[in-house]
Amino acid sequence: MSGGTPTAGGRRVVLGVCGGIAAYKACELLRRFTESGHEVQVVPTASALKFVGETTWAALSGNPVATDVWTSAHKVPHVTLGRQADLVVVAPATADFLARMVIGRSDDLLTATLLTARCPIVVAPAMHTEMWQHASTQANVATLRERGVIVLDPAVGRLTGSDTGIGRLPEPDEIFAVARTVLTRGVGSLAADLAGRHVVVTAGGTREPLDPVRYLGNRSSGRQGYALARAALARGAEVTLISANAALADPAGAKVVRVRTAEDMRLAVEEVAASADSIVMAAAVADFRPATRADAKIKKGADEPDSIVLVRNPDILADISANRRREGQMIVGFAAETNDVLDNGRAKLASKGCDLIVVNQVGENLTFGAEHNTATILGSDGSSTSVEDVSKEDLGHAIWDLVAARLQR
Repeated sequence: MSGGTPTAGGRRVVLGVCGGIAAYKACELLRRFTESGHEVQVVPTASALKFVGETTWAALSGNPVATDVWTSAHKVPHVTLGRQADLVVVAPATADFLARMVIGRSDDLLTATLLTARCPIVVAPAMHTEMWQHASTQANVATLRERGVIVLDPAVGRLTGSDTGIGRLPEPDEIFAVARTVLTRGVGSLAADLAGRHVVVTAGGTREPLDPVRYLGNRSSGRQGYALARAALARGAEVTLISANAALADPAGAKVVRVRTAEDMRLAVEEVAASADSIVMAAAVADFRPATRADAKIKKGADEPDSIVLVRNPDILADISANRRREGQMIVGFAAETNDVLDNGRAKLASKGCDLIVVNQVGENLTFGAEHNTATILGSDGSSTSVEDVSKEDLGHAIWDLVAARLQR
């Protein structure tokens, strides 16, 4: 690569950009890499340069832009770029480019770089809905994933013109989160140990309505569940994220199902459980709900209730553990405890019947909404794994390490 040496902890990244209207978003992704200390070599296709010019890429990366195999031919760029890279990211990737990757074309610098790269490759497609859903594109994506390429599913949203649907480039922050995970966790088996697996993750906290204004809820932010989803995506999994009232950006590549109540979540989990290799119940699901819901706001006065009667919500974790929807399905629960943490965690593991349970201490200023977490992962086989004061993303990987090992048995 041209340019300087990465800063401490920085890596060498090739950012490929294809010719699509979303190419402008790659500028923001480039900034994420450079501001994190990585050295980035931008390799735009000829059509990409019709959307964003060479000067912009050079200014943002601090490196000359590699546009063809003839410039600096003495350095053999179509070979050296791929060999030297720690990561290749293609964003956006068009339907045409995916097809060219599958058949091994090397008729420009970017495709040649991909053929010589021996590092992880992350691809973020962007195209119109019909193009993404076409059988040819889906077959190409499946082939690339089988080869170990991390292909993110597009986001759902506004496309070019008035179109809306799946095909939108995931937000730069979300693409960068996947890339950062791949860079920090290493290469090789990480990118593939969940490839071909469908995992379901629940996140956030359910809300049980009392009246049209008030609800019974909890302090869960959803950060741990979203971190689990991102970690699984970085390891090649197909991810369904069932999110309860979390105000967080969708993880790039995940299918996100939004729910509100415990009953909503039960139905959502039931709908996808049969196809899941693993279900991780990271959401804080309310144990109880008000027995009745008022049609109008409850006000102070003569008619105000003396008490609120609560009834039990369905126990989703116990149900899916007792009634596995497929052979070998791995079920992971969470135990958020305020006291006697490990004793209560072991009791919950036994009563719920799951394979693993992640036990942590929670409170008003502890765990909920925090960037870091401390937990003990207890196994039904008697195992115990302690994870001390790590990012929620790293805890997510510790959980997937244990899940992946059990799925491979």
